[in-house]
Amino acid sequence: MDWMTHAAVGAAVGELLCGKRLGNRALAWGALLGIVPDLLDRLLAVFLSTSGALAQQAGASHSLLLFAAVTAVLPRWLVKLWHRSKVTRSEATWMVGLVWATHGLVDCLYPHGVQVLWPYAGSAAGFNVLGDGDGLFPAPLVVALAGLTFLRTKKEQAKRRRLWWWGVGLSSGYVALALLAKWAATAGFAADLARRGTRCERCLQSPTPCNILLWRGLVAGGDEIRVGYRSVFEWHSTPVRWTIYPRGREALAKVAETREAKRVAAFADGWWIARSNKTGVWLADLNGGELRVWGERKGMVDTRLKRSWQLEPQAAGDPLRLITPEAKKPWELRRRLLLRTCGQRDAWEAIPRLAGVPGALPELLQVEE
Repeated sequence: MDWMTHAAVGAAVGELLCGKRLGNRALAWGALLGIVPDLLDRLLAVFLSTSGALAQQAGASHSLLLFAAVTAVLPRWLVKLWHRSKVTRSEATWMVGLVWATHGLVDCLYPHGVQVLWPYAGSAAGFNVLGDGDGLFPAPLVVALAGLTFLRTKKEQAKRRRLWWWGVGLSSGYVALALLAKWAATAGFAADLARRGTRCERCLQSPTPCNILLWRGLVAGGDEIRVGYRSVFEWHSTPVRWTIYPRGREALAKVAETREAKRVAAFADGWWIARSNKTGVWLADLNGGELRVWGERKGMVDTRLKRSWQLEPQAAGDPLRLITPEAKKPWELRRRLLLRTCGQRDAWEAIPRLAGVPGALPELLQVEE
């Protein structure tokens, strides 16, 4: 869904700044420029190791450094290309710069964030407002922009601009609703932690996939990370059911000095867990979300983390291998998420086990009611 979102936002910016001069070509060029940073990421990944690709994800291609370079160079070529449409250097510069800037801003709405200050080390800038794959954000823009392609004459410019505002307004309104939902969820999580007296070093809240009404909270404290879910329809007095994940610092210590482990820990921004196995160490990013499977054992739910890696320091070639779990019965997962949003906790909660660690049996996890 990311490419569609960036293409739609880029096309909307192109229409705003150069629509009168370029017509539908402004939509096409805006969409193309909107996906260029991600295309650069994909291209770089071909030549990098697994850990190198992690270090560069939303890094150089999304940084202020490249933004400045592209904005200084690309408009000169575009002005020559669009000379018949009399596009000025200023208009081309604003279009390129704003498309590139909105690409980074949109990425900041998602959990993975953007390394704005690359190559300087530091956490990625991210607001955790929208969930990965949330198609409700770009949908109004896509519909509006599709309609714009049929309004080509000068007499239809007023209709074209109204339709543009309709799409941008609805998409922006959805982000505003997501911000309001995040505020409500954050307040609910904070109230629950205060009531329990839980020591909290770091907290993070992010929406569940395609759902800004059900939020997932992460709480780091000591050698544990707690994961809980909260619907915006629940009262602050409603307790959160926390699943406790031991970090596994002893496992990470075995490979802590390797470049791969350092890059995974930096990519996870501290939300990592580690487990030892026969061939090395399994690493995972709790902020990446999870897949749940019911029915493996009665009364239990198996959790497989979406972003995890197997690190084998002695392996030939690339020592880090990405593990991508497949969603079993994805519609069942979405149905249960919807039921949990509406308050049916039993549809989502059960005795939790951590599954998906290569060469290891599922690990029974503690729960704090």
